[in-house]
Amino acid sequence: MSAVRGWTRIGKQFQFHAAHQLLSLPEGHKCRREHGHTYTVEVVWTAQVLTGPGFVTDFANFGPFKRFIDDHLDHQNLNKVLEIEPTSENLARLLAEWLIEQLEPVIEGQLVSVSVSESPSSWATFEVARG
Repeated sequence: MSAVRGWTRIGKQFQFHAAHQLLSLPEGHKCRREHGHTYTVEVVWTAQVLTGPGFVTDFANFGPFKRFIDDHLDHQNLNKVLEIEPTSENLARLLAEWLIEQLEPVIEGQLVSVSVSESPSSWATFEVARG
């Protein structure tokens, strides 16, 4: 390998199905009504030094995150299971906080960002500020 230094990023996607409504929107706004989405969550993880056979981290290390999504978000009414208004922006931040608290201390690398998509054409990204 060359002496070039830098960071390597990996990404992993997860999906879940859930309903929500955005009650702070005005009457008549379509998103104020209860509706559902197939959400896609994308996690971007980075490391400067690769481990094992050349991993940022083993993709299997995201198993606890998948279980969290399955146990707490999948096939739920997000208004009933979350203490925040369930926008994509708020979900991205909430999931980033979970990853930083629960996974960063125990697996290689660190979180760069979490994106949450309600449809193929719309998403929100929470980028972690370091430093």
